[in-house]
Amino acid sequence: MRTSTLVLVLLLSTLIAVPRAQAQTPHAATQSAMDAAVQEHVAATASDRDDVLRVLNLPQVKAVAGQAGLDLRTATTAVATLEGQDLSAVAAQARQVERSLAGGQSKIMISTTMIIIALLVLILIIVAVD
Repeated sequence: MRTSTLVLVLLLSTLIAVPRAQAQTPHAATQSAMDAAVQEHVAATASDRDDVLRVLNLPQVKAVAGQAGLDLRTATTAVATLEGQDLSAVAAQARQVERSLAGGQSKIMISTTMIIIALLVLILIIVAVD
């Protein structure tokens, strides 16, 4: 009886241990692939931040912000705190403003003015909520 109990315990222990050992498979992605993905994300975030800051430094944007009574210094410092979807949304608006102002346009159209004001207000709201 003692031998059969010992055999049963060993068999059950083996059956319990085998699935756990097989579950420890290596990662699907290599370390270099994960490092590259992280670097790509960091570069995209930096690019988005640069795009927003570049637009905030345009003379046309400064003029619109001044007329609307918005503080660009607060908006500029707030850009450093933006991350993820908030940063992507603000960067998309900044690129749209930049495209609207490209090509040597000396006058700002009403739609561009509204986009600039919306961009600044969005930055300030996001920072105020966080």
